Amino acid sequence: MFRPSDYQMYFCLPASHDNRSIIHDYTNCGRGRTSRIEEPTPEYPVKVGPAPGSQVQLSAARRKNLEFEPLSTTALILEDRPSNLPAKSVEEAMRHKQEYDEMVAGAKRRELKEAQKKKRRMKERFKQEDSIANAMVIWNNDVLPNWDCMRNTRRVRELWWQGLPPSVRGRVWSLAIGNELNITPELFEIFLSRAKERWKSFSETSSENETEDSGSLQADRESSLDLIKLDISRTFPSLFIFQKGGPYHDLLHSVLGAYTCYRPDVGYVQGMSFIAAVLILNLEEADAFIAFANLLNKPCQMAFFRVDHDLMLKYFAAFEVFFEENLPRLFNHFQINNLTPDLYLIDWIFTLYSKSLPLDVACRVWDVFCRDGEECLFRTGLGILRLYQEVLLQMDFIHMAQFLTRLPDDMAADNLFSCITATQMLSSNRKWGQVFSALMKDGSKEMANHSPAPRS
Repeated sequence: MFRPSDYQMYFCLPASHDNRSIIHDYTNCGRGRTSRIEEPTPEYPVKVGPAPGSQVQLSAARRKNLEFEPLSTTALILEDRPSNLPAKSVEEAMRHKQEYDEMVAGAKRRELKEAQKKKRRMKERFKQEDSIANAMVIWNNDVLPNWDCMRNTRRVRELWWQGLPPSVRGRVWSLAIGNELNITPELFEIFLSRAKERWKSFSETSSENETEDSGSLQADRESSLDLIKLDISRTFPSLFIFQKGGPYHDLLHSVLGAYTCYRPDVGYVQGMSFIAAVLILNLEEADAFIAFANLLNKPCQMAFFRVDHDLMLKYFAAFEVFFEENLPRLFNHFQINNLTPDLYLIDWIFTLYSKSLPLDVACRVWDVFCRDGEECLFRTGLGILRLYQEVLLQMDFIHMAQFLTRLPDDMAADNLFSCITATQMLSSNRKWGQVFSALMKDGSKEMANHSPAPRS
């Protein structure tokens, strides 16, 4: 529990060192201790012995050290001092014993506290596992077989908010996202084959052999494929499963490559790899592609990935309406420092928080996003700002921008969702959809009072 060396110096020296100088050399945590006493006074007589430094003296010192070597921390207190040092007084010995008892009691209290914390963590873990198991039974037996009539019931929406069990998460996401594009697994295979042919032709054909127009198109597609390759290596690097040689590298490459063939008008945009990766972790390859294509076809995602500045400005303006309503102090602080939503929201929306938040927290956000749609993305953003409001209020522009683009890794899902729950998406009795619709109608006047153009 305690190292002898921690207390040896304190417990074994006399209370006073008047008229003498004592030099102690300690080695190996208190073992093999030797003492040399310089300029002794008559008060401490010195026996006549072998010359200093002689072999006889060293051997005698080693034997004496063995006699006084403590076997435990307790022995440091109970053992008398060597004969060449004054003995402890009764008061000093009692004080040392009391201090030692306090140290031991403190250590025991810390051990008990750690044991209690560990017990609470285990209890919470078991409770969470039981909750997940019970929810999984409800989803599999009651909800999924009756999806159309059950999905909007109060019971299911509450279950949804608590987080989907990992075993059913992929199926629920697929059903919630839907397939308005009517993509089939066969269609995915067609576009995947085209992507593979393109990769093969790019490796065999040089752009110098192409005409000027086709060469320009070729260069654009090559740069898109190069960007995919680069982004895959930077997708969840701590997991080591999407990097080259990892089990999901080729799957992610296939989904992204097939999408560039399916939507050449959109192509590949940085950030897509994180969205595709989260889907691959929860769905089979073809199902992941179907969900990916339909997800990016939603109005909010399409506005951001196609960089529709006017529409992005409307989303920023709507966000700031609810920002000012929910967090007026922080809103004013951002205004004073000229910190606009485009500096942090773009990155959050591009990756649906999968890059910005811990993966387990991001999946919880995805659960609610699949339930509530785009409103959830902006409500989550306000929840993050609420969670770190007091920290952000102490920062200037640069530190706030840095903080929001690299959020703490230890964010807990329960803390974030408590802040999201406290965020009211209601302004002047208007919900998110109503505010956004109003901005769509007369957006130019509203946006002039809110947010500048996104910065590149």
